[in-house]
Amino acid sequence: MSYSERIALDAEGLSLSRLVLGAWRLLSGPERPDANRVADLINDAIDLGMTSFDHADIYGDYGVEEVFGAGLKQWRGQRERIELITKCDIMLKSGARPDNRIKHYDTSAGHIEASVNRSLKNLQTDYVDVLLIHRPDPLMDADETARGLEAVVEAGKVRAIGVSNFSPSQFDLLASRLPFPLVTNQIEVSVIHTSPLVDGSLDHAQLLRYPPMIWSPLGGGSLFTGDGAQERQVRKALQMVSDQLGGVDISAVAIAWLLRHPARPIPVLGSLKRERLASMASALGIVLERQQWFEILQASTGEEVP
Repeated sequence: MSYSERIALDAEGLSLSRLVLGAWRLLSGPERPDANRVADLINDAIDLGMTSFDHADIYGDYGVEEVFGAGLKQWRGQRERIELITKCDIMLKSGARPDNRIKHYDTSAGHIEASVNRSLKNLQTDYVDVLLIHRPDPLMDADETARGLEAVVEAGKVRAIGVSNFSPSQFDLLASRLPFPLVTNQIEVSVIHTSPLVDGSLDHAQLLRYPPMIWSPLGGGSLFTGDGAQERQVRKALQMVSDQLGGVDISAVAIAWLLRHPARPIPVLGSLKRERLASMASALGIVLERQQWFEILQASTGEEVP
């Protein structure tokens, strides 16, 4: 089944699919996928209604974008049918970046331009739809960073700008220097990582009416493999709700729990298998009752709400 729901990011018509395919695991398997396999993955995602693809320059030790770009070139669809998201500013110690003596961040205007140019080359595209600053940089000069971001937007290389892992105050600082709004903040939220419900992150998204993107929406897999008390209790609660819903996959229940939040979160899914993506996408047909949602929250926190 394909789902067509979309989430608007700006007034200019840019939107993302309700669920986004995350490419960070593209090189995590035993074999490097060829262009045909990546093209098939793009088609599988689109068939399920996922037209948006999440990247970062560092994924796969700086290798994922290039592999995806080869698949994108092989893919026979129209570029305008999909949305590409990528990130910059994390600088890894890597053979691919021999000048990096230590892991650090770089939000200078020069680095932003250079990173975007590399991403465009690797992805084999003329533009990316959304560029995110990947992590807060303690040395970020908000004026300079804003100049770099404005430049890539004005050059037509990037359609919109967002951030990732920013606190509300860090978001506001950068936003105060830009002539256009930041369209998202990609943060970690899941049924086993619920702190954004109370630390102001999701409140901030509602306040400014931007949809947050959600990384690790299933707890990085620990939801299914973890043997701690929290994981066991959450799995039990998810299974209870699954039974109430006729036996749907508990991963779909966990995604539906996120989708129930009024901030309109956009989960980034990490699986590259069509059957798993289809199972998680079925969450779009589930609306949890309020008490079901709180039962899962209570299982995660280990206590009743105050």
